[in-house]
Amino acid sequence: MTDQTDASATERAAHFLALHRPGQPLLLPNPWDLGSARVLESLGFEALATTSSGFAATLGLPDGAVTKEQAIAHAGRIAGATQLPVSADLEHGYGDDPQDVAETVRLAIEAGLAGCSIEDFTGHSEDPIYETSLAVERIAAAAEAAHAGSRPLVLTARAENHLHGRDDLADTIARLRRYAEAGADVVYAPGLSRAADIRAVVEAVDRPVNVLTRADAPTVSQLAELGVARISVGGAFAFAALGALADAARELQTAGTYGYLRGAAAGRKATDTAFTA
Repeated sequence: MTDQTDASATERAAHFLALHRPGQPLLLPNPWDLGSARVLESLGFEALATTSSGFAATLGLPDGAVTKEQAIAHAGRIAGATQLPVSADLEHGYGDDPQDVAETVRLAIEAGLAGCSIEDFTGHSEDPIYETSLAVERIAAAAEAAHAGSRPLVLTARAENHLHGRDDLADTIARLRRYAEAGADVVYAPGLSRAADIRAVVEAVDRPVNVLTRADAPTVSQLAELGVARISVGGAFAFAALGALADAARELQTAGTYGYLRGAAAGRKATDTAFTA
């Protein structure tokens, strides 16, 4: 439970939404623990978002294995460790029923978050995407919970087609438009990387658009030219850190050398700066 006032919570959410500037996108990095959140804050980012996959990795779990209680508690801890607005990756809202999703959003508000995202991935590989009408009902319930009380939350609605083998841009756009009509503040279709597809989403939906960084995606400046309002990295920073760990361990095992100490020195400097600020 957060101890922030209704006024400060409202101000934080309003500030977070105002940071979504088409053509001047918010760079929204995804910390995976309190230390990474503090380092990213010290580097001058304007807001943060949790990563479900990155957090799961800290628990030795695959993405999707974290419980609602774990996700909310984790996001609340990060929100309490920084002065920045924090949005939470709440996967599919931890329930199929719209009211279950609404309850998850209410818990996110109580945890002190400025925003959260809800996706239309069912969690079942054999039928990965919710039927459109149910998906819209779920976003509508989430939006009502996000906006009804004295502590509003910026709701991001995610269309997951392109992460689950459904390269159907028309359906993605139709879903995002309906999610916006249902009350979503921001829309997001992770998996898009072609500039023409991203432009089509931006032009079709009257809401700020988030894009996930990918190796084949346009650069930040190119995404800005396309009218994107927010850019996030998902679990990439967390797995970059774990990749550096694996590389350092292999160097010690196979070469018996200590080149990894250069990276360690940079990491120590970054944490010394962040943790003593």
